[in-house]
Amino acid sequence: MKFKSVFDIIGPAMIGPSSSHTAGAARIGRMARLLFGRPPARAEFILYGSFAGTYRGHGTDVALAGGVQLFDTFDPRIKDALILAKDTNLDIVITTADDPEEHPNTARVILEDDQGSLEIKGISIGGGKIEIKEAGGFEVNLTGDSWTLLVFHEDHFGMIASVAQVLADHQINIGRMQMSRKGKGQEALLMIETDQPMDDLIGQQVAQFPHVAGARIIPPL
Repeated sequence: MKFKSVFDIIGPAMIGPSSSHTAGAARIGRMARLLFGRPPARAEFILYGSFAGTYRGHGTDVALAGGVQLFDTFDPRIKDALILAKDTNLDIVITTADDPEEHPNTARVILEDDQGSLEIKGISIGGGKIEIKEAGGFEVNLTGDSWTLLVFHEDHFGMIASVAQVLADHQINIGRMQMSRKGKGQEALLMIETDQPMDDLIGQQVAQFPHVAGARIIPPL
């Protein structure tokens, strides 16, 4: 990813010592929580590479925990996020793994409750910037820089056209679109980044389509 300004290089306003290991981690956790769509009962963080080696000193653990609780990078509650999680009965498990194929700042986040679970893989690429590379078993490239609509559905003809029509009806322009599927006619994920904000009505309309399991609208981080 290319940085757009000097502020991307310096990094965001944040609590913690590292834009990559703290602010980036908080945004990965926050994105996981937004994708999950509800407060989880359990959060597992699997850390790789540099994240695994320095997470205590750089606050990656508290940043991820804060992000899952929807704390922003500059929220002073981040430093107490693990304690606050216990106060709300959020069970947090942190483990490390060794995989030389993974980006050095990689975290897998698994969120669970009695309704189901979601696993995402995120990487922190510097300056607080992140990329979500997997979500719910699908390959994605989600940065959190734009308003994003994610549609979990059964692979079926006309789905892209139907969703695009809803956006057109609301005078919303598509900036980027990505489709990922597990096989022909199987589970699929449609990701659309837009130039304008989206409201919950759009997600509700899309969620009512046949063959749609769920829709999430993610604001810019």
